[in-house]
Amino acid sequence: MEFLLLLGSPLVGAAILGLAGDRRWAPEVNVLFSFATFAAACALTIQVIAHGNLLVAREQFFIDPFNVFLVTLTALVSLTTALFSRPYMRIESEHGRLSPGRLRLYHSMYQLFSFTMLLALTTNNLGLLWVAMEAATLSTVLLVTLYRTPASLEAGWKYFILCGVGIAQALFGTILLYFAAENVLGGVGVTALLWTHLDAVKGELEPTVLSLAFVFLLVGYGTKVGLAPLHNWLPDAHAEGPTPISAVLSGLLLNVAIYAVIRGKVLVEGSLRSQLPSQMLMAFGLTSVVLAAFFLWRQRDIKRLFAYSSIEHMGIIAFAFGMGGPVANFAALLHMTVHSLTKSAIFFAVGHATQKAGSQLMQDIRGLITLSPTIGWGLMMGTLAILGMPPFGVFASEFLILTTAMREQPWATPILLLALGVAFAAIFGKVQPMVFGETTMRRLPHAPALLPVFTHLTLVLLLGLYIPPYLADWYRDAALLIGGR
Repeated sequence: MEFLLLLGSPLVGAAILGLAGDRRWAPEVNVLFSFATFAAACALTIQVIAHGNLLVAREQFFIDPFNVFLVTLTALVSLTTALFSRPYMRIESEHGRLSPGRLRLYHSMYQLFSFTMLLALTTNNLGLLWVAMEAATLSTVLLVTLYRTPASLEAGWKYFILCGVGIAQALFGTILLYFAAENVLGGVGVTALLWTHLDAVKGELEPTVLSLAFVFLLVGYGTKVGLAPLHNWLPDAHAEGPTPISAVLSGLLLNVAIYAVIRGKVLVEGSLRSQLPSQMLMAFGLTSVVLAAFFLWRQRDIKRLFAYSSIEHMGIIAFAFGMGGPVANFAALLHMTVHSLTKSAIFFAVGHATQKAGSQLMQDIRGLITLSPTIGWGLMMGTLAILGMPPFGVFASEFLILTTAMREQPWATPILLLALGVAFAAIFGKVQPMVFGETTMRRLPHAPALLPVFTHLTLVLLLGLYIPPYLADWYRDAALLIGGR
């Protein structure tokens, strides 16, 4: 029942809002369906904790400690983003940037996007996982191009082409997995693509075929993660789409894409009994961290700035998963959580700030602390959190990753420290005058939705000070499942 509600709620919401998404009460309905999804995710989590792994619908769906915490995180951030988008989208509509038809499109595609992410996270079928990732791309293309400006259309086209090429590579990798599995499982049809079946026989799969499959899976899904040098779509999509979509792209979609990569890594490492997948993940991750850190200095658009920050942090997560082992995997899962919460909170604050200034250029946004102290402090606290300042949770996860790197990969530690230092200087140097400079902005016609900002930041602060035992057990179980060295 919980599982049906989890996938059914956003799907029904998309249908209803596709018909009535321009009504005055549509934002509240969007929140209502998001809340129903979150409640179902919490109930499903309790069920998994109480009874262990779940197989649903003739093994087509599989819930375990790895994906259930991502399901709950996805549902939570989807709910808080829906709350944020209520005043944000009303202001956009009153400013004449959105027609009733585009409001319907926004609300319906928002729910459909939530459905595709939850489908990707819960499916046991690697073919259906690919379909869900492609559907997520198509729904977000429509959201990125919502304003129909030349810049947003160009960003949407770039996003569609680059991620379309990437997802085609992932399809070829999935076909190679099926080819390897069919020889072992004996031509059992669609069950050859079920992750649980593949995991049971991964030691018998042909290593050469699986190593080639992982290359295609990493390049394909890595494009969606935003790993360098496959990242070019991400800054444009963040800058030109509505800010709520920037929040869920950075906070959720990138997590779902790296989840798909890690599911493939578990299978391939079990077959190869080598470190090739780990080495590839570390290489792509480290490249992303370094490249993004130096690109941060060149940014003038506030949303592009934090888009490059997302590339940096997904690189850190990929590097940690590449190192493998219980501690590194635990740190990567914790970093996924705190990055999602922090980055979405930052985009919430940035969205209200850009509406006040009437511009996304950082030079036009000054003195937030004077005109709106809550927005100013929200942006500053979010910035300090994402830069890894203690006692926020990002500091805890980055500390674990760096100390593990000192022991496992000492050559990479100075590179990581240099990149983190460069990113700190770039972001803090650009955000500080936005918050504390001389004010240049106006008041908004609707009160900003600041509850999601401070809810997320409070959770990130608490995770830096104390991780509840049940959450720590989640992370440990998932870290052991992912394995590695």
